[in-house]
Amino acid sequence: MHRTHTCGELRETHIGQTVTLSGWVQTRRDFGGMTFIDLRDRYGITQLGFNEEQDKELNTKARSLGREFVVKVHGEVIERSNKNDKIPTGNIEIKVTAFEVLNAALTPPFTIEDDTDGGEEIRLKYRYLDLRRNPIQEKLILRSKLNKAVRDYLNDAGFIDVETPYLIKSTPEGARDFVVPSRMNEGQYYALPQSPQTFKQLLMVSGLDKYYQIVKCFRDEDFRADRQPEFTQIDCEMSFVERDDVLNTFEGMIRSVFLSVKNIDLGTIPKLSYDEAMRRFGSDKPDMRFEMELIDLNSVTKGHGFGVFDSAEHVIAINVSGGNKYTRKELDALTDWVKRPQIGALGLIYCRVNAANDYKSSVDKFFDQQQLALWAKQCASKPDDLILVLSGNTEKVRKQMNELRLHLGDKEGLRSKDKFSACWVVDFPLVELDEESGKWHAMHHPFTSPLPQDTEKMTTNPGAVRANAYDMAINGMEVGGGSIRIHDKQLQKRMFELLGFTEEEAQAQFGFLLNAFEYGAPPHGGIAFGLDRLSALLAGTDSIRDVIAFPKNNMGRDIMIDAPAPLNAEQKKELGL
Repeated sequence: MHRTHTCGELRETHIGQTVTLSGWVQTRRDFGGMTFIDLRDRYGITQLGFNEEQDKELNTKARSLGREFVVKVHGEVIERSNKNDKIPTGNIEIKVTAFEVLNAALTPPFTIEDDTDGGEEIRLKYRYLDLRRNPIQEKLILRSKLNKAVRDYLNDAGFIDVETPYLIKSTPEGARDFVVPSRMNEGQYYALPQSPQTFKQLLMVSGLDKYYQIVKCFRDEDFRADRQPEFTQIDCEMSFVERDDVLNTFEGMIRSVFLSVKNIDLGTIPKLSYDEAMRRFGSDKPDMRFEMELIDLNSVTKGHGFGVFDSAEHVIAINVSGGNKYTRKELDALTDWVKRPQIGALGLIYCRVNAANDYKSSVDKFFDQQQLALWAKQCASKPDDLILVLSGNTEKVRKQMNELRLHLGDKEGLRSKDKFSACWVVDFPLVELDEESGKWHAMHHPFTSPLPQDTEKMTTNPGAVRANAYDMAINGMEVGGGSIRIHDKQLQKRMFELLGFTEEEAQAQFGFLLNAFEYGAPPHGGIAFGLDRLSALLAGTDSIRDVIAFPKNNMGRDIMIDAPAPLNAEQKKELGL
């Protein structure tokens, strides 16, 4: 028997028992005639004691153990003399009577501790060692709990778990496909799915009614902290539903998951239209953990001879509660921050609210105290607040102000990772214009249905058509999105025409789905949640790499197994490459 107990299990109630433990050597401490070893496994740490007076040979042998040796020990549970209240097993130790080295280990390239000295690249190279660390194991355990909570909820709600194929046909879904050459069909290629979108719609045509899958998806795109070439979705579809049916079902799922995994009640999740989200927050994934909403100052800033405002499409402010504490140096730093190329603002105007009817602004030359009082009234400012103002093209200035709002939220400590706020964003534009090509592109995908009342505008004013689509954002991060799909053949044809597909192109790309619609497609809609993003959010980390067992680095490489790698000549020849 390799163990009778785990390294996190023994307590004072076990004193006097003879036990067997197995695990990794975390640390060794030598004190003259005594040696102490911390033995670690996934469940915790137990201190082992060796005493030269009781067994000189055993104590000497213990001193040969290095970090990360795998050992099996046998001994008696005794009361620990110098108790450690920082670990659950800290009141006991094992008086070792025998032990066996199951495997010796090289000295690891970084310390296997909660706060390691290893940088990310070296830890990814030796990921199997990094995975021994508590913070990483805890994140993977949390991901496992999330997985279970999702499955429990959807199974109880009557959803059927169906697997869809990974070797499919290349279809345009917004990102580049990974392609796989076919040996048996030389010169032809499979693609890995960017999502199971068309298959889940076919499952609705098949009459399955409620489908889900926790599924790998593949996109060949540039990397950021929240992107990987392969990622995991909670993918779902339902038949005979309208938008609110989908929202209610999956609001229930997210609330259930948060309650199960974090014991947090998210409460009712508010719905914002896309237009409202952009107007109030400058973002279609607003962070609603804090206020500081965008305020329209057009009515109180234009027509006073200040060209920057007068020539702008929009003048927008935020009110920083207590922000009058910022020094001139800090305000200059904020100005430099918004002028960075990533943000792209030309400058930043401020107004200090010192007291009622006492204002100090960077545009005092153009606005008197009475006029600044109107700014303060519009912003609901109180004494000691700070008003910050940007101006310019509406779309650009809203995005710039959103970035500044988030930056100040961080600066003011308003974006705690322990606090969660979710919202739905609905009524997105159906299509957006690519200025370079002059073509319309689907904002979500070509099967997204327009709102019924906007259908006629598809011909007359495509940019004004709202999609019957919805996203969920939590803490300023998009975690899920979906739509009611087009199930009517004629409407799907109109959508393809709007996107510039000829009938032949549409048939070539999506013929299998269009043909299926000829045999009676039910009204249907669905949603997909990013499991990696949800896991990262719940774990309080910014990078999804932390919640994936074997992630790629920021160049899309697995530096542990050294992939991607060249093929040998024989393999290439077989594949006709």
